[in-house]
Amino acid sequence: MSNKWYLKDGGNLDGIVLSTRIRLARNLAGTPFPNRITPEGQREINHKVRDALINGNSAVSSDFTYFELDKLSAARRGAMLERHIISPELAAAQGVKALLLSSDESVSIMLGEEDHIRIQVLSQGEDLQDAFSLAQKLDILLDSELHFAFDERLGYLTECPTNLGTGLRASLMLHLPAIERLGAVERLAASVAKIGLTIRGTFGEGSGITGSLYQLSNQVTLGISEESAIENLKAIAGQIIAQEQSLREKADRLELEDTVFRSLGILRNARLLNSEEMTEALSNLRMGVSQKILRVPVSLINKLLYEGGSASLRTENETLENPRERDKRRAELARTLFAQV
Repeated sequence: MSNKWYLKDGGNLDGIVLSTRIRLARNLAGTPFPNRITPEGQREINHKVRDALINGNSAVSSDFTYFELDKLSAARRGAMLERHIISPELAAAQGVKALLLSSDESVSIMLGEEDHIRIQVLSQGEDLQDAFSLAQKLDILLDSELHFAFDERLGYLTECPTNLGTGLRASLMLHLPAIERLGAVERLAASVAKIGLTIRGTFGEGSGITGSLYQLSNQVTLGISEESAIENLKAIAGQIIAQEQSLREKADRLELEDTVFRSLGILRNARLLNSEEMTEALSNLRMGVSQKILRVPVSLINKLLYEGGSASLRTENETLENPRERDKRRAELARTLFAQV
């Protein structure tokens, strides 16, 4: 297997925390925000960031590749979106947008999105402290070369006022099938909103839910330190994890085993597999691993989840434009991965 971040071992708390994301919003001092800047101005910023990182005195500098989004195919951009490398705004590739991406795809620096720069770090399981530490190192490196817009009273200046202050969005991707089946997600979202957190769809604000995966993230960035925001997120996530685990343990064991092994049967035998069937089956397998019903390496589940999307399959093979051909290829990939489970 490749060295992608989602195939590495991580601190997966009871199988409920899928991944960690840290994102920092930054803008260059003395430069118009993206909604006011000219295409030439944004292109100049993109090149400055590229040169500051790749030519910078850092051990990670040689690990990045620079992409101009409008030069990538729609399938390639879609695959990056499916793997959470870029945002939907960047995937649209309208305007002058670029990306610096690490070889394991754990670090992406998005240029020309809502802010001049979005530093993003992804990691397996619950890894908030280490992910933030890496994002902070990149933040310091770029700030020393480019000088970010900062106000002593307001903190980092951002395009959207909701990011003023730290510019930090810390989030955990949570697998919550038991809470979802209870119909309690909406009530949970209302509860965490009262304490400055938000629960969003699988791909962020305004997106739908796939595979019972939800993003829990901080909303408050002004008047609070990065460390406090992360600790608050971690504490509330712990309560949600405990609630999800409690509900899982109360589930009918025989029914749960039946669901898990039926899903394994689909993945081991299907000849046509659409993305909805895939995500539902993988969600059930993830539950089965968590509840010790079967042994499946999480890396296998993640590989199919992150590489079995429609855009990812089209990137792998340009001939897979037909949905039926993609369903056939997805089923082949599933059978290969799970044949020996």
